[in-house]
Amino acid sequence: MNMPLPTANDVAAAAPPLDATWIDQAIFVAFLLLAFVGLSPFSPPPPAVAQFGGVATTGAGDIARQLCYLLVFAAVLIAAARRYRMQTMRLVPVLLVILLAWCVVSAAWSPEPAVTVRRAGLAAVLVVIAMLSVETLGAARAAALWRWILLAVLVVNIVSIRFVAQAVHLPGEADPQLVGDWRGLYGHKNIAGSVGAMTALIFLYAPRAKLWHKALDLVVVAAAVAFTVMTRSKSSLGMLVVATLAAALYRLAWRRDIDRLIAAVAAGAVVVAAVVVLISDQSVLLRFFASPDELTGRTAIWQAEVAYIIDHPLLGAGFGTFSDTGGLSPLHDYVGGWVVAASHGHNGYLQLLVTVGAVGFVLAFAALVAAPAMAFWDRCGDLGLKAMLFSLFVFLLLHNLMETDFLEGDGVAWVAYLLMLAMLYRLRREASP
Repeated sequence: MNMPLPTANDVAAAAPPLDATWIDQAIFVAFLLLAFVGLSPFSPPPPAVAQFGGVATTGAGDIARQLCYLLVFAAVLIAAARRYRMQTMRLVPVLLVILLAWCVVSAAWSPEPAVTVRRAGLAAVLVVIAMLSVETLGAARAAALWRWILLAVLVVNIVSIRFVAQAVHLPGEADPQLVGDWRGLYGHKNIAGSVGAMTALIFLYAPRAKLWHKALDLVVVAAAVAFTVMTRSKSSLGMLVVATLAAALYRLAWRRDIDRLIAAVAAGAVVVAAVVVLISDQSVLLRFFASPDELTGRTAIWQAEVAYIIDHPLLGAGFGTFSDTGGLSPLHDYVGGWVVAASHGHNGYLQLLVTVGAVGFVLAFAALVAAPAMAFWDRCGDLGLKAMLFSLFVFLLLHNLMETDFLEGDGVAWVAYLLMLAMLYRLRREASP
């Protein structure tokens, strides 16, 4: 008689009743500080990052940072093994494991296989840390610690404008249009803007039992929005509004089946209407994408990415090969001028197609979009906390239309996405009988 393999829910249910210790919480805080502050805050970014708002890939190649992540990885693994023993790794979602395996396999056709393996290794380390640390602490406790770190970062970002010259984009940088924009402790205003927007969403939708706690949260929300405005990160501000409305609708509609069905149909109708409008007036859209200067030059990068995808649709160039690979970059023969220095593709979906091909894109869509969407559709779990996570889900999905977050080193938006996934799945397991 064949016995079924234990699921993640079975593993969690079989865990001994161990409470998270202060050591477990300290390890998680160390991870958050590494991801959201780093080892060299206020340091000027590389020229390409400074000009195009990319994510520096030092997390994939800097030895000190690699060692720090490996130490945190080992500590998280030991802490999780205390509770789940030999079943620990079953708590990492299978779809994410398959996606990471494909990223490693792509080294077989990558122009820089060592770079691909190293960056895929960092991606795997981050996934394991996020999933197991949240599993060990619990979703609510992990969210509370994350809020404290983001609050501290927000305070430092705002105070630093007065006392740290590098907290503002200075004259003499690669892009003169950035001069005066706030960036806080981050290398670029787009990164600072995304952190400010996510901070606003997390404090706005954090479930609170006491009214005065929520009043203090709203003060933080106002400060986070003000900081985001001063970064002049237009994409983060626009997506903050959409994510706020989407999470409010989620919180209101998901209490009853009929309400959430109406909300889902309405959202689908809005998307279909937007597509119909774009198709009906293609001339405007074509003129928009034909100009390489639109959206601060993003369209020029997108044109090159689309051309590369058409020529290499199935497998892509290999994971982690988009930037910092010189003449071996997949877009090297498809671009010219300033675009050669672009640090990322400014679109997470296109960059996935460029680097891991259609196969990898399907795996990524299943792991990063479809699976969490199904989890959000379920009504189990703390609705208040799920609404907060849903706001991040919508924000980061939209953010990837203008920036590259998916599997992008240890970028703050990618780490935030992993934490959102980990908390969402932990909530579902907590609610399972």
